[in-house]
Formats: sequence, C-alpha cells, structure tokens
Amino acid sequence: MKLFIIEDDETIALGLKYFLGQEGYDIIHKSTAKESLEYLKNNTVDLILLDINLPDQNGFETFKAIKQQKDIPIIFLTANDLETSIVMGLDMGADDYITKPFKARELVSRIKNVLRRTNKESANIIKIADVTIDLKQAKVFRNNKDVMLTALEYKILLTLALNPNTTFTREKILADIWDVNEEFVNDNTLTVYIKRIREKIDDIENPKIIITVRGVGYKIGDNLVTK
Repeated sequence: MKLFIIEDDETIALGLKYFLGQEGYDIIHKSTAKESLEYLKNNTVDLILLDINLPDQNGFETFKAIKQQKDIPIIFLTANDLETSIVMGLDMGADDYITKPFKARELVSRIKNVLRRTNKESANIIKIADVTIDLKQAKVFRNNKDVMLTALEYKILLTLALNPNTTFTREKILADIWDVNEEFVNDNTLTVYIKRIREKIDDIENPKIIITVRGVGYKIGDNLVTK
C-alpha cells in the first residue's frame, strides 16, 4: 500500500515516514499543496494523510482539489482540534480526522480501518478509461459489455494494468506470460496479441490504452488507470 503524506513539518513527516515504513507501507511525502497536486496528476496512491495548515493553501481547499482529480481516501492529520474544523472535515467527506499529538499505534489502526472500508468493493477492480478489469472474476468489460479475451491476452493486459506507470520491454512481457497455458509466445506473436487486444478494447488506429513506446515496449496510457 502506498501512503501519501502532505505535511510541512519535517520532524512530524520524518516520524510518520519511519513508523509507517516499519509497518510495510510505501511512503511518499510532500510539504506543500502545489507539490502534492502536481504529484497526484501522474501518480496513484492508496491513502492520503493531509495536514490542514499548509504553507501555500488551506488543507480544506487542498482536499477539494484532490477530490476533483481522483477519488482517494483522505485522513486529516492536524493540530487543529476545533470542533468546527473536525465537523467541517468529516462533512466534506474525509474518511477520518485525527488530531496531533497522536499515538502511533492508533494512527496505524485507523489507517487500516479506512483502507479496509474503502477497498472493500474496489480492491478487485481496475478501471482504464472505459475498460474495467474484474480481478476476482478474471473478466474484462468495455462500457459494461463483456470483452472476450484469451488467457494470454488477459495476462498481457493485466501485466500492464497492474503497473500503470511502468514501460514494459517486450522481453519482460514475454517472461511474465511464458507459463500461461504453456503456449509458446515469441516476439513476433506478441505483436499480434497486442493488436488483438487493441481491437477489442482500444482504438486500433490511434491507441490510447496500450501505448507503444518506440524502441522499448508498451505501457498503459498516462492517467487512465483508477482503482
């Protein structure tokens, strides 16, 4: 799980990065609203810890700006313990509101509760533009209509979709799908499989979901994947 900390106090941020890292979370930290919003344009995180008193923008305004970009669970983590602020934060749709100082174990517990609650239905779903991958059923839908992919086509799509910010070399894709149904796939047939997938879920003339990175391999189009 990737946690995003938006906190201008470096001492608090270091403490959070340390003990949340010890819990196995991947931690990203930014100190300002501007840096945070810029990061979120091209990256996906599982949960945000958001301070209200940021140097360049009120945390409530930052919350609204984030929610306009992506639907990500957000916990306010702030020294502002006024009842009006707590009510405002929760009424805006925050998943929790924790005041400083806080106990590390309590914070971890509340993070886990939010992740369990918010991922209950969506954890097994990946959305790429108008395409939905249901991991539990191993099915793919486009505009809510069932798309019939072969096992290899599904595996190739899933390899890319699970790593939306990664460009995969052709060699890496071939290595990942080698054992599926014990079918032999070489470099030439991979091109054919990519073409077939595009015909089913993409625009074959102007693909936007599976992008060719010339001289390297393939990737999912930027900012298309939501979970």
